[in-house]
Amino acid sequence: MSSQSLLLLLLLSVGVSAVEVQRPRGVPLSKLQFYEEGKSFTCLDGSHTISFDRVNDDYCDCQDGSDEPGTAACPNGSFHCTNVGFRPTFIPSSRINDGICDCCDTTDEYNSGAVCQNTCKDLGRKERESLLKMAEIAKEGFLLKQQLIHEAKSGLEDKKAKLSDLQVSKKDLEEKVEALRTVKETAEQPEKEAKERHLKAWEDEKDRIRMKKDKARMAEMFLGLDDDVDGFVTVAELLSHSELDPDSDGSFTEEEAQGLLGGADKVDTVAFEGIWDNIKEKYISEAAPAPVDTSQEDIREPVSDNDSEPYPEDDIPEDEDDDDEEDEDDDPDDDYKRTPTAQTQEKKEDDDEGTMPPYDQETQVLIDAAQKARDEFDEAERVLRDKDDQIKNLEKEISFDFGPNAEFAYLYSQCYELTTSEYIYRLCPFNRVSQKSKYGGSETNLGTWGKWAGPEDNIYSMMKYEHGTGCWQGPNRSTMVKLTCGKETVVTSTSEPQRCEYLMEFISPAICQEPPSPGSDHVLHQEL
Repeated sequence: MSSQSLLLLLLLSVGVSAVEVQRPRGVPLSKLQFYEEGKSFTCLDGSHTISFDRVNDDYCDCQDGSDEPGTAACPNGSFHCTNVGFRPTFIPSSRINDGICDCCDTTDEYNSGAVCQNTCKDLGRKERESLLKMAEIAKEGFLLKQQLIHEAKSGLEDKKAKLSDLQVSKKDLEEKVEALRTVKETAEQPEKEAKERHLKAWEDEKDRIRMKKDKARMAEMFLGLDDDVDGFVTVAELLSHSELDPDSDGSFTEEEAQGLLGGADKVDTVAFEGIWDNIKEKYISEAAPAPVDTSQEDIREPVSDNDSEPYPEDDIPEDEDDDDEEDEDDDPDDDYKRTPTAQTQEKKEDDDEGTMPPYDQETQVLIDAAQKARDEFDEAERVLRDKDDQIKNLEKEISFDFGPNAEFAYLYSQCYELTTSEYIYRLCPFNRVSQKSKYGGSETNLGTWGKWAGPEDNIYSMMKYEHGTGCWQGPNRSTMVKLTCGKETVVTSTSEPQRCEYLMEFISPAICQEPPSPGSDHVLHQEL
């Protein structure tokens, strides 16, 4: 039976006025048939049979304590509070005559001398008011639920129709994408060929430029090595350039120099072209001064402590000049820094080749046509992906278990928040639960949608969210969401009963059940 049904039944039962049926103290009506005065009493567990005058004689004869329902003699006994005008209840026998009023009708303190007042009528009135209010909420919640069911059914039909339309349009788009793919590939082939021709022509032009520059540099190097300007580069002339030493061992021999010249003693410009590759990477022109070691300054001692000049007049370095600007221009260090090595010189020459020239008009037309075809294909493919995403999302939504009549469908794609003193909790039904500090920081996943997890007779009363962010040296976080009936849809509380396991209270009209009518067969009878 649902909580709403019990609520109404309790409301119907509370406050029923009747004359109390006489029975042994502490015995409920449901067990009155076992306590017939004048007949032997059999313990309810069947262990003993005793004369009736031993019932409530303040001595425990039955192991289950059933012979002493109105005394504290049996440690495992229970006392029934009739509580006429309010709800009947049971209390442990140990509370009988303990000086504290546990039954609102004061029947538990019949022999303790405690001064108690019968508050059952007042409690019954207050509870009836509360139950009436709750019953009204349940009734209104159920009416809202009917509206949610109606909207869900209508929405489901709309979604199915939309899904059908999307599937049809997807087929049309797929055909369009394939047609545009063909157009694109057809346009890209001549574009590719034209670009390759243009690139080939540019590479050929760069090769010509490089070859021309290489020959110019070779001629320049020949002149730089031909010290006597006789039209030949000799072994002796090579030996004056230690940087050409093939093994760089600090010993540049005539054999090594002759080896560079291809075994000859000297070469002219024609033969020099054959050995050019052997020496061009190492050759440093005499026009590029060697680097100057400035790690230690050459400071000379003055002639005397009283002499203001740092050097004797006749010992002034020849390259000193009063013109500071000329000193800066003639600084060997600056010349060395500005003089590129052979490697950087080659890079500079590559840069001097410039950028590839623009495409000719015919090639550009092909490129523009191919780009237009690509843009149209990309746009059609993007629209198709969007369409496919819409279809997948709709199929996923339609497949969800939103309750027997889809009453929970309105929660889909919605989120509800609860702010506490420290955190902001966020519940997105059928998606995830999260927690975030009010003072900043990242969001913590408390679980993603798992399944309905209520008891068999009310499975839709609990939601389970699992596989959240892992706790430090603990399990992954998870959350149980308990749904209760109400007119609003709101998260009312969040707690952590066990480490990393959260419990969230969630009110929704979708969980409300239809209240039973006053004349239904389920109405409970008041304990009189």
